[in-house]
Amino acid sequence: MCLSTRRLVSSGFFLRVNDEGYMRQALTLARNGLGLTNPNPLVGAVIVRDGEVVGSGYHQRAGLEHAEILALRMAGEAARGATLHVNLEPCCHSGKTPPCTRALIAAGLKRVVAGMEDPNPLVAGKGIRELREAGIEVTVGILEGECRQLNEAFIKYISTGSPFVTAKVAMTLDGKIATRTGESRWITGEEARRRAHQMRSEADAVLVGSRTVQVDDPELTVRLPGRTWPRQPLRVILDSKLSIPLSYKVFCDGGGTLVVGTDQASAGRLRSLEEKGISVLILPSRGGRVDLSALVRELGRRTVSHLLIEGGGEVIGDALSMGVVDKMVFFIAPKILGGREAVPAVGGPELDRLAEARSLSDVMVERVGEDILVSGYFRPSATVGVH
Repeated sequence: MCLSTRRLVSSGFFLRVNDEGYMRQALTLARNGLGLTNPNPLVGAVIVRDGEVVGSGYHQRAGLEHAEILALRMAGEAARGATLHVNLEPCCHSGKTPPCTRALIAAGLKRVVAGMEDPNPLVAGKGIRELREAGIEVTVGILEGECRQLNEAFIKYISTGSPFVTAKVAMTLDGKIATRTGESRWITGEEARRRAHQMRSEADAVLVGSRTVQVDDPELTVRLPGRTWPRQPLRVILDSKLSIPLSYKVFCDGGGTLVVGTDQASAGRLRSLEEKGISVLILPSRGGRVDLSALVRELGRRTVSHLLIEGGGEVIGDALSMGVVDKMVFFIAPKILGGREAVPAVGGPELDRLAEARSLSDVMVERVGEDILVSGYFRPSATVGVH
């Protein structure tokens, strides 16, 4: 071994490279639980002994065994003296399942590599401390940015009690989401629409305004090719006066729908909806519309950890002006509608100065079929991770 190679080994260079490789495997496993683990985080685990993966697993659904336990079961006796790679600090408290730390200690692991500390106040470093006190070597922070991004919704929810809010727009190059007659199907291509359904599958609730329901009559369900999705998001419909007819698809397919109104709604209309089995929530109004800040807080109390706002433009504009949006996602089609009456992508209050424009950070751009996807964040990077 040459001198430079010996220096790399002694500095832990190769060790870190291997840790990153196995952590990427753990992250890939964790993604299998997208949209299914609420209110729990996405977690994948890989156990390695003598350079060979002997156990792996991911958290499949809240209430089921954690990723670490599944990986230990697969590894069996091979876990003794091995290294666990897991994207989130192992839990040390009892919930629907026993603490993972006790199982890891009992299995005789030599080392644990965690992507990040768990922000849950019940854990928050206590799991790491418990493992170290048991003589297990613990390394924290491998691919931390990617680990935080994967669980950005969980981090926001467990830290604040409010859901992580993503606003999604499908628009033309000139910023239109529909023609002047309201036609919007389809602005973007098939691949972008499939990607949008994947986003919907990862959310706990999908929010639209009553006009979007009346113009588009959407189902607001997850429809992914080749599979039946086991869990549909709650459909949240903004309707200040509770005036929307019940003939639309969101009320007719037996799925979960919540209509949100204000004190502008009549008691008779409220009673009529409830008699038909429709869930209704009455909240304060702001500027004649539902106070979205109050709605986000209420959804958090109902254990919604990730809210996806799908439109229309006025709803997204209101959400931006009230400061409730964490992430924006724009699907941009290479089309131009033009005209003065086509529907703009974002409404809301008018701004008089460029300095008042809302700026995104951590912006990413990618090609999705014939369309372009642009995404970015309004929250500090410390909250959502490094992108």
